[in-house]
Amino acid sequence: MLIMDFIVKSNDMPTDYGRYPGARPVEELLKSGFILLDKWPGPTSRDVASTVKKILGAGKSGHCGTLDPSVSGVLPLCLDSATKVMPALQGLDKEYVGVMRLHKDVGKAELLATTKKFIGKIKQTPPVRSAVARRERERNVYSFDILEVDGRDVLFRMSCQAGTYVRVVCHQIGKLIGGANMTELRRTKVGRFTEEKLVRMEDLADAYAEWKENGSEEIRNCVLPMEAAIEHLPKIIIKDSSVFSIASGSPLYSVGISKVSKGIAPGELVAILTLKGELVALSKAVMTSEEMAKRKGVAAKTDSVVMDRKIYPKM
Repeated sequence: MLIMDFIVKSNDMPTDYGRYPGARPVEELLKSGFILLDKWPGPTSRDVASTVKKILGAGKSGHCGTLDPSVSGVLPLCLDSATKVMPALQGLDKEYVGVMRLHKDVGKAELLATTKKFIGKIKQTPPVRSAVARRERERNVYSFDILEVDGRDVLFRMSCQAGTYVRVVCHQIGKLIGGANMTELRRTKVGRFTEEKLVRMEDLADAYAEWKENGSEEIRNCVLPMEAAIEHLPKIIIKDSSVFSIASGSPLYSVGISKVSKGIAPGELVAILTLKGELVALSKAVMTSEEMAKRKGVAAKTDSVVMDRKIYPKM
């Protein structure tokens, strides 16, 4: 977090309560962690989350952004208390790399012209085997780039709004050029989360076993503090004296704010953090950033409490 991205309301110093997210003991990290898993083709996203839960001995685990069994790539997972931040991960834009097989020979110029028709707002109906109602809906495709053509196999990269079915897009393209279907797909990006920080299941299992047996901290490279999951959200940093009330579910009053991200609008989902950077809750802004810095009153209404109220006392 860069200080120039914030409006500083007061220069407060943290007390001795709580701890910086990166300083949490591994035991605590595993009860509130965030994992960027490299899903492999075969299992369902639910099966993958269940396997992670079993390996780490977690009470619960949840995945964000379902991948079809045949699809690989970026699958964000949350453990135990971190599952409360999952709403912040819903609706993030996605990026995919895949292979589309054409049903007849098509010139590159025609192929390029056709794919361009599917950039921007498109309408599509979810496939039969989907978890949502099969009603036509509008989605936004930000880009569709052809990376390579090998005979009738087309390697492409597509970035799009959450809830866009890439398989359906390939089928829609095929309708205009004599038929096409998707044969391979890998998700390469979810919001700001890219392939660079992905963890393989076997590496996660090995790191956990090493920690259990030898106290190795390699597991920290696999399981991140839950705060990593909300980096994309605007933030309100509160005084330590306000943490207890927010952790108890109370709304945030502007008097309890130390710093606030610039550009917040009423109704926007925001992350409430301590001076040490610990996530206290997810809230809905009631005021703009400027109003929070100048006015008195309710600045944000608590939506989902993440922090245990026992960590910071009532001050």
